[in-house]
Amino acid sequence: MKYIVDLQLALENKKTNAKLLANFNKKKPKNLDTEFSTAHAKVFREIDCLQCANCCKTTSPIFRPVDIKRISKKLRISEQQFISDNLRIDEDNDYVLKSSPCLFLGDDNKCSIYEDRPLACREYPHTDRKNMYQIMDLTTKNTEICPAVSRIVHLISQKHTVIK
Repeated sequence: MKYIVDLQLALENKKTNAKLLANFNKKKPKNLDTEFSTAHAKVFREIDCLQCANCCKTTSPIFRPVDIKRISKKLRISEQQFISDNLRIDEDNDYVLKSSPCLFLGDDNKCSIYEDRPLACREYPHTDRKNMYQIMDLTTKNTEICPAVSRIVHLISQKHTVIK
């Protein structure tokens, strides 16, 4: 699969990417949001998430109370049942899935609750938002999960020099 190449590139450049993104966190470049937004738009013209779905296969979103309420209603079960059957509290005290892949991921890589999915899923991979400098640690982690993030960071890194 062609997306595996992007993830391999991210692993090969893990230290360089981490250093670059950490530097962004410290220096807060004025045009960082624009650079990410531009790269995000370019990459997502080329990438089809349904061909990959690695995020849904390997990680869990955070489920906020409003997400739990909406999804439970969609599933016609109580919030408490949804929590006890499917969620656990992680080290950050957030609700996340008990296991991977996501229980809502179909064989066709489509989400069975797409219209009701958690906010974390709606916003993933978080590369087209304001104040990107605030989530550089998350972006670094996501380069190893999402081929699009790997490509986005690669495009941005071509414009910046990182001292190794």
